[in-house]
Amino acid sequence: MVAMGVLVLAACSGGSESQPEGNSGQEGGDGGDVDQTLTYATTSDAPGLSPIDTNDSVSSHVIEQVYETLFVRNAETGEIEPRLAESYENPDDNTWVIKLKEDIEFQDGTPFNAEAVKYTFETFLDPDRAAPRASLLAPVESIEVEDEYTVVIKTEEPYGAMLAALSHSNAAIVSPEADQNGNINEDPVGTGPFQFVEWTKGDEIVLEKNPDYWRGEADLEQVTFKVVPSVSTAISMMETGEVDFIDGVTSEHTARLEGNDSIELLTKEGTPVYYLGFNMEKEPMNNPEFRKALAHAIDRDAYVDSLDGLGVRSNSFVGPQVFGYDEGAEDAGYDYDPEKAQEIIEENGFGDQTYHMLVANRDMYINMAEIVQAQLGEVGINVEMEMIEWGTFLDMTAEGNFELTFMGWSNVTGDGSELLYPNLHSDNVGASNRMRYSNEEFDQLVDASRNTTDQEERQQLIAEANEVLLQDAPVVPMHHGVIAGAVVDSVKGLELSPTGSWELYQVTRE
Repeated sequence: MVAMGVLVLAACSGGSESQPEGNSGQEGGDGGDVDQTLTYATTSDAPGLSPIDTNDSVSSHVIEQVYETLFVRNAETGEIEPRLAESYENPDDNTWVIKLKEDIEFQDGTPFNAEAVKYTFETFLDPDRAAPRASLLAPVESIEVEDEYTVVIKTEEPYGAMLAALSHSNAAIVSPEADQNGNINEDPVGTGPFQFVEWTKGDEIVLEKNPDYWRGEADLEQVTFKVVPSVSTAISMMETGEVDFIDGVTSEHTARLEGNDSIELLTKEGTPVYYLGFNMEKEPMNNPEFRKALAHAIDRDAYVDSLDGLGVRSNSFVGPQVFGYDEGAEDAGYDYDPEKAQEIIEENGFGDQTYHMLVANRDMYINMAEIVQAQLGEVGINVEMEMIEWGTFLDMTAEGNFELTFMGWSNVTGDGSELLYPNLHSDNVGASNRMRYSNEEFDQLVDASRNTTDQEERQQLIAEANEVLLQDAPVVPMHHGVIAGAVVDSVKGLELSPTGSWELYQVTRE
């Protein structure tokens, strides 16, 4: 997943309006007589279509076309810019006064205004709704309407990652009317350039352009999210003209794609991190010696080499493209040392049983699991692998029904606090903290990194929390993402973000 500069969210007073990414506020171009439809292939169906009720990349790809956020990350500069917001200011460290753009409607005709923002965020934070990504706005104390197009957000303590949080797809603004009177997880309604048409579960999701979109109509008339068995199948469908765009391309497919003159391979070094995770509530996964042994047993250099440039090797959990990364973390954690691994395994009798590894049925995770399974076998750790469908995998890991697994985090905010807090802070055990990790020292450092707007201080605190994590090893970083996708040559204007997200508003067919 061109390298992105480290994001520093300046805690400023009187934040000014900035032109959003996409079509720069202008209407979509003229696509001529070319059939303006696009089919995107995915190996997993979306668990849901509501930004409040989901927390996964498959769902987010659809959500990001239908809904919009108050702020967005510029894919080239990494800076946070207004989208539905007009501007913001901080009269004090705990207050965010956000002016909204006017004369925008949701796709059902409901007006977008401060009341809609207040409704969305209060619903998002409602314990009864149990939003899986509610941690994004956990520091928020109140959301108040100052006037029709001004919302005031107050936090219990300073929240340095606020703008990053408000740019996250799960913080997208929903139609209050649609949410109160329907099911937006199956019939989504936002302010975005595309609107929902139909969803045939396990097969496809169809969107069409929003004719009343406030930035002007998109060129694409219709977008189909097609579920296919594998990336190889998707590439075959690209070759026969049935599919126009795929992402999640892995190294085994690059030669085939590069050898086809009618297909363009897109790559960008990105913010995602992929890792081996331990269920900290199960024996012996909660034994630090067991985790240390497995960390020493994994040859991550060999693994990353197998990715043929589609992964970045780093010992750090906070990746090189994420705010809070420090080069010192490369010396933390546990290097490949199979002899040391065998010594620990023999001393503790860890080789006397078989361990269960739960793996999502996506090519990247399967490849990761097969390599690690073989490497662990070489040091005397026997692992049985179970592959399951993406939505079921998310449910099982959230419930703690696993011993070992592989996870990824796209890190849409690009902020280290918002990587560490949802994934590994004890507040989120039973929700987004699937490893069920709890460490008081780590929690305190992460809390401190969120509760200051001093960006230099935040950088240091994130780095310290990262080092505590690497020593404790509830997770072992496998690689950091290079975002990779492919489009047929008639598709123009598609850009991959370092976070792994993409917008179709500016895309056209020629």
